[in-house]
Amino acid sequence: MIEVLVALAIIAVALAASIRAVGTMATNASDLHHRLLAGWSADNALAQLRLTHAWPQIGDQSFDCSQGNVQLVCTQSVSATPNPVFRRVRVSVSMPGRSGVLAQMVTVIANETSRPL
Repeated sequence: MIEVLVALAIIAVALAASIRAVGTMATNASDLHHRLLAGWSADNALAQLRLTHAWPQIGDQSFDCSQGNVQLVCTQSVSATPNPVFRRVRVSVSMPGRSGVLAQMVTVIANETSRPL
C-alpha cells in the first residue's frame, strides 16, 4: 500500500514538472513571436526612412508601429555624427504597458540633398 502511495507521489511530481515546462515553453514562444514582430517593425521604420531619402531632425519621436494584432510603439532617436553629412538613427520597439525593449536597430543616414553630383 505504501509503495502505491509513493508511486502516485512520484507520478504527481513528474506531471507537475511537465505541466510547468509546457507553460514555460508557451510563454517563451509568445515572447519570441513578439520579438520577431518588433524586429520587423524596426526594420520597416528604417527602410521607410531610407526609401524616402528624408533628412531626419535630431531628437526623439515615438509613433505606432503595430504588427497584426500586436500593439507596438517605435521610438526613433536621431543624433549627429562627427561627419555632418551623416546622422545616426536608432529605432527601439516596445510594447505599451510593458517595460523593456523588444528590438532595437541602428543605421546611418546620409543627407541626399547635400551630396555633390
